[in-house]
Amino acid sequence: MNPEQVREQVVERYSGLAREALAGQPAVDCAADEFAAGAFGAAGYVSLIGNAPTDDATEGALQASLGCGNPVAVADLRPGETVLDLGSGGGLDVLLSARRVGAAGRAYGVDASEEMLALARRHAEQAGARNVEFLRGHIEELPLPDRHVDVVVSNCVVNLSTDKPRVLAEAFRVLRPGGRLGISDVVAADGADPAQRAAAERQVGCAVGTLTRTEYADLLRDAGFTAIAITITRELGGGLSSAIVQARRPVR
Repeated sequence: MNPEQVREQVVERYSGLAREALAGQPAVDCAADEFAAGAFGAAGYVSLIGNAPTDDATEGALQASLGCGNPVAVADLRPGETVLDLGSGGGLDVLLSARRVGAAGRAYGVDASEEMLALARRHAEQAGARNVEFLRGHIEELPLPDRHVDVVVSNCVVNLSTDKPRVLAEAFRVLRPGGRLGISDVVAADGADPAQRAAAERQVGCAVGTLTRTEYADLLRDAGFTAIAITITRELGGGLSSAIVQARRPVR
């Protein structure tokens, strides 16, 4: 398949998961045992939410999460900032970001699936969130102007793209000078066995493939980012790991 066909296949896959969530069914992106063992979905947010009281809308968005970590916990969001979530899915990271930036801030979510957008908007309406906006678009072609946001987050979505350099270049474009990038993603170890890596990618739902830590850092550097840090959070087997990827757009 050509890249456009692959992208359409990925969008349809997640649209199907959104339809399940909209119908009240659990949405799980890979086999249940890998999903739980890898701390995907709700398990990745325990450090942020813990035992704090949550409303029904937050709980619904939490259970619909298909991420592989908790980018909001490391994004250092501040009141009044503007945040963008790449591949916002059911909207959890947008809602959590909106709470942190407050009424003077704004949180955007971009997703290519109409069904995911419908799910996210339902959660936002239930939560009474007024400083959020969900936009339809591809993460390789963000529907926002240059230098529009202070922070870009994303949760286990970059690995789904057929054009990862373009994704990171777009993230750089929409960030203001001094803006920050915080991504949860799955990465491969440098020198991982190709067959084991491919099998692990199929198990954990990385439909298009992962970058190695070195490749990720090189692409960020090529896009113009500095202060690059890639921190492994959990080993997934087969040479794959969940990781937090952080970087910054230079002030000048």
